[in-house]
Amino acid sequence: QPVYAQAISSHSLTNQPPPIVNRPMERTPQLAIQVAIQDKYEELGGVSGFLGQPLTTVKTGQGNGYYQEFQGGTIYWLKLLGSHEVHGAILNKYKSLGADASFLRYPETDETKTPDNKGHFNHFQGGSIYWTADTGAHEVHGAIRDKWKELGWEKSVLGYPVTDETKTPDGTKRYSQFQGGTIYWYLADGHVEVKAKG
Repeated sequence: QPVYAQAISSHSLTNQPPPIVNRPMERTPQLAIQVAIQDKYEELGGVSGFLGQPLTTVKTGQGNGYYQEFQGGTIYWLKLLGSHEVHGAILNKYKSLGADASFLRYPETDETKTPDNKGHFNHFQGGSIYWTADTGAHEVHGAIRDKWKELGWEKSVLGYPVTDETKTPDGTKRYSQFQGGTIYWYLADGHVEVKAKG
């Protein structure tokens, strides 16, 4: 007989409870996700950090992702990307666009300070959200984001975005306005045009 079965049968004769047999806790996929989010939370300071107290348990997101909400932000998890936090004005913008159900999908970074120390950003699977005190939070994605990146992001002559991507009234192109100009993406042939101010 297995050891555990032997213990039960021998103690059943005396009506005594069988001894407790310690077994290692099975690490289920759900538990692993909870641990990954908890690890990120602790890395950011736990209850004493900017996230503060948890408001929810771990919830199922879009696709195969998960998230947990806290007083000061949200931690998102996706197996491909791991755990990343989004908070403040960037989180508000992200949620207004549909969060993980939007075209941005899941975050690839935590909120990060820009090299010029004037702004903050999160990169997502489908684009980025940039924030400064002067411009607020705005998303940039697709071919327009690719061109802005090619030019040097916020360090370029364009500076920071001041609008989300928008369709022109005639419906022929999409554009994002920046502090120093505008990037247009033409729907007919996909080419991108940069028009700097001045």
